[in-house]
Order: sequence, then C-alpha cells, then structure tokens
Amino acid sequence: MMTDSIMSKAATMEIPINSNGDTGTLPEDDGLEQAAKRQWSLGEKVGSSRGSRDLQQVMVSGPNLNETSIVSGGYGGTAEGIIPTSSIKGPAIRYNAEFYKRIEVTGIGPNMNHSISSSSMTNEEATKGVAVEKIEQVKKWGLNTYKCTKQMISERFGRGSRTVDLELEAQIEVLRDTKRKYENVLRLARALTNHFYNMVQTQHALGDTFADLSQKSPELRDEFGYNAETQKLLCKNGETLLGAVNFFVSSINTLVNKTMEDTLMTIKMFENARLEFDAYRTDLEELSAGPKDAVTVIRIETAQQQYLIQKDKYERLRSDVIIKLKFLEENKVKVMHKQLLLFHNASRRISRGTSSSSSRR
Repeated sequence: MMTDSIMSKAATMEIPINSNGDTGTLPEDDGLEQAAKRQWSLGEKVGSSRGSRDLQQVMVSGPNLNETSIVSGGYGGTAEGIIPTSSIKGPAIRYNAEFYKRIEVTGIGPNMNHSISSSSMTNEEATKGVAVEKIEQVKKWGLNTYKCTKQMISERFGRGSRTVDLELEAQIEVLRDTKRKYENVLRLARALTNHFYNMVQTQHALGDTFADLSQKSPELRDEFGYNAETQKLLCKNGETLLGAVNFFVSSINTLVNKTMEDTLMTIKMFENARLEFDAYRTDLEELSAGPKDAVTVIRIETAQQQYLIQKDKYERLRSDVIIKLKFLEENKVKVMHKQLLLFHNASRRISRGTSSSSSRR
C-alpha cells in the first residue's frame, strides 16, 4: 500500500539536526511532503480512517530531543516502528562550554552577591586597619608623654639626672639674651620711625607756612625766608634719615623674627629631644637595676632600642643647633655692620644740615 511505503520511507530516512536544534531541509523532505499530500487526498476520496491516522502520525511524529527514541509508527504499532537514537545519522547536538565563557555576565545572581560581599569585606578590613593604626599611635604618644612628664618633674624637684652640655647651653643663653636686646632695638627703631615721620611732615608744613608769610610780610621777608629754607633743608635730610631708619627696621625685623626665630625653633626641638633621651635613659637604667626574669629581659631589649633611637635623634639635633648658631653669628655681624653704618651716615647728614643752617643765620 502507498501508506506503508511512505511510512517505511519516513522511518528509514536520515534526519539532519543543526547545532541549534533545528532540522535541516533536504530534497527528500519535498518528496515526502508531496506523497503525504497525495495520500491525504486519496484518504479523503476512499474514506480510509486507518490510513489517515497513520499518515497523521507520520506528519506529527519527529525527532524529540528530550526522548531516547523516535516513534514513526502509528498508535498501537509494533516495536519495529521504534528507531534508536544511535541509528540517527547527521550532526549531533553538543554542549559548547566555550560559548558561555565568551559572554561576560556581571552583577547577576550569586556572582553579584559575592562581589558585593567581597567589596564590603575589603572596605571593612581597611577601616579596621586604619583604626588599629590610630590606636597604636595614640598609645605610643601617651607612653612617650608619660615618660617625658615624669622626667621633667624629676628634674624640677632635683630627683632626676639630666644630660648637660655646658658650652652649648651657654651659647643658647647668649642667643636668647641677644634676641631680647635686638627686639628692644627694633621696638625703639619703629617708635623713632613713627615720630620722625610726623616731625618731617610738620617741618614740611612749617617751611611752606614760612615761605608764604615771607611773601605777604615785606617787613619780615628775610627772617621768614631764612626759616623757610632751614625747615626745607631739615625736611630733606629728615627724609633721608627716615629711609635709612625704615631699611634698618626691616633688616632687624628679618634678623630677629626669622633668622633667630628659626634657630630658636631648632633649639626647642633639641631640648625636647634631650628630655626624651633622658626619659628613656632613666627607664633603661631602672629596668637594668631590677630583677632580670624572662619578661624583664624582653622589656630591657625594647628599652635599649628606644634609647638608641632617642640618642641618635638627640645627637643629630645637637649637631644642627651648633651649625645654626655658627651661621647665625656670622650673618648677624654682617647685617648689623652694614645697617649700623647706614644709620650712622644718615644721622650725621642731619647734624651737618642743622649746623650749616645755623651758620647761615
């Protein structure tokens, strides 16, 4: 029968399957479709219900990818209509793991939760690390402050020993006394500048007044004229002295408030280093004088390390102070020699101007 031949052909043909799971299109498919249409027309004419059911089953049945066999026969058919999947020829369906590796998926599913949790853990660890570091710094600062305060109180009440450098301390005391005296010179020079500026302005105004009166008072023209010239000469010499005093004040201010102050800041750091050095030295001496058990030995080693660190700092700052004191003394002599000479010449010029104006009268 034609129906059996069509079913036999459908059962024995190869069904190609692409990698995406779609069935391929072959020339045999067209012939099968045309034969099925002819059988369908014949079934309508003859009225054969069995042939229609078999043909419909052939058209409906196909490769089921979720099953292990393909049924090509009708309902209630024999085992001969079952085609094992191993007998199907053509490209097999395979799982390509590399395809999914090429697709970058971010922020989806467990990966997103894992990345968020990892990021939060990293931030939390960083915060904890900063907090621990700050706590350690505060702890070291507190211990150092305690040791230095204890050493300072012991020195003040005469119970503790201190490192003494008599020559260096004498130079430091001379510098401080010099700074106090130079500050007084600076204060007086500024006062002189203010007073002399006002005097010069007054002399200038007085000279203009005398000159005006000499023009309006014919009987006193010569007297007003002499005084007007004298005041103008004093005003001119006063402006010269005022410029010299201003330059003198500027140079003294730089010497006192910058050069000397910088040296005194280094001296202050040196004195703090000396106090710390003596504090750790005393601590090491006290530990060395006590009983030496396992814990004490470890503490002595730690104290020895701190003592060496403070000693190196103390010696380094001591050397810096000695160098700065030397250069400060050289700079002070050079600056003051120049400024005092200028101030002296300006003062003599004023006295000469005053003498010359007096001799004219």
